[in-house]
Amino acid sequence: MQKFPIDAPKRKVIKTLEALGFKMVREKEYISMVREESDGTRTPLTMPNHSKIKASTLRTICTQAGITREEFLNAYNRA
Repeated sequence: MQKFPIDAPKRKVIKTLEALGFKMVREKEYISMVREESDGTRTPLTMPNHSKIKASTLRTICTQAGITREEFLNAYNRA
C-alpha cells in the first residue's frame, strides 16, 4: 500500500482535490473547499493554509471528505 507524501506541497494537494471534484470556496488561515454530489448534497472540506501539508493531515482530510487513500494517491500522482 502506498503511503501519503510526508510534506506535500499545498498547491499540489489543492490540484489533487480539484481533480476529485472539489472547488475552493475560501482561502485565509484555512482553505475551505466543497464538492457538489450527484444527489444534491455538498461535501465540505477544511485544511490548514500551510505551504506543506503533513501526511497525518492528509489522512484526516481524506477521512473528512470521504476519499479513499487509493483515490487520493492516484489523483495526486497525476497532478
